[in-house]
Amino acid sequence: MSAVEFSIIMPAHQAAQLLPDTLGALVASTLPRDRWELVVVDDASSDMTSAVAAGYADAVITLTGAPLGPGGARNAAARRATGAWLIFIDADVRVHPDTLQRFADTVAAHPDLVALFGSYDATPHAPGFLSAYRNLLHRYVHLQGAGEAETFWAGCGAVRRDAFEAVGGFDTARFPRPQIEDIDLGYRLRDCGGRILLDPQIQGTHLKQWRLWPMLRTDFRDRGIPWMRLLLERRGRPSAALNTSMAEQLRVVLAAMGGAGLTGGLLARSPGLLWYGVGCWFVLAVANHATYRWFARERGLWFALRVIPLHLWYYLSNALAAAVGVIAYGALRAGRSPNNLQGASVRPVGSSGSRPPSHAPNQSLPIATTARREGEAP
Repeated sequence: MSAVEFSIIMPAHQAAQLLPDTLGALVASTLPRDRWELVVVDDASSDMTSAVAAGYADAVITLTGAPLGPGGARNAAARRATGAWLIFIDADVRVHPDTLQRFADTVAAHPDLVALFGSYDATPHAPGFLSAYRNLLHRYVHLQGAGEAETFWAGCGAVRRDAFEAVGGFDTARFPRPQIEDIDLGYRLRDCGGRILLDPQIQGTHLKQWRLWPMLRTDFRDRGIPWMRLLLERRGRPSAALNTSMAEQLRVVLAAMGGAGLTGGLLARSPGLLWYGVGCWFVLAVANHATYRWFARERGLWFALRVIPLHLWYYLSNALAAAVGVIAYGALRAGRSPNNLQGASVRPVGSSGSRPPSHAPNQSLPIATTARREGEAP
């Protein structure tokens, strides 16, 4: 493939049913087709992901063996891509017609940017209250964090190629499955002095159907614990994540106090402790009144009222994950390695510029590449 301005990279695992929707939306983008290329990475799927992707993409990279995870798949595509900018789009995100154009316009207007990312829109595709809540919460957080950012989101985000290569891409040794590999990448980009922008006007529709247990597991195991450990390792560095402002930290503390009070009250059969726990959670709910008003404007009062218990649990999960993350970090410092808590080895974050890629460019990968023939219609 000849060099272009933008390389659109989509990691896909068992995504054959999603790709006609999400890839179809990409090829219908208003950004002229000669300005970008589309590279899909089939991360060791057993379905027809590669075959479906071949009908749309300029190149399909098929990984074999054990899946590398989204970070490893994106790294593989970045080595194959030719664009000056790498735009990462998840396989379950349907971009808007103007999404790619907005990326192009923003990087042209801000030549000092090293990364840029958008948000889910307010109309998630999957039916049901839980999926609507989860996707809208993601949008709300990004709306509140709009502007200069300290982290990165790879669901619908772009990184300048030279900056991506300078920090070694996604850390697949530490994050071999979907976790906070994009947040970690954003921190390392910022450590090198790069400027990152969050623009919620760059949007995509999330197609994921959320279920309760996977959502709780994701928040606790795959985000909360590793994020806490990462923040502890980064103490003293001028990087604060989207969700770690002082106000958010106080809310997490309130959730922990409320959970402790309710648990202690139930175990000790103490009405005083129970009321203490209820009071803490009531204060937490009041502190989030702006959030619930936003949900009410988007979906109505009844929807917002049902959000409250799930949102309180979200904070309690963050508090529990923070506690476990502190213990895990302390155990690591003491010479123990509680890998069962996160499922990945932990390496202290050193100099971002000196960290090698998890898969060096000259390291062979079990891949086969299927390129679309020149002139062939997508």
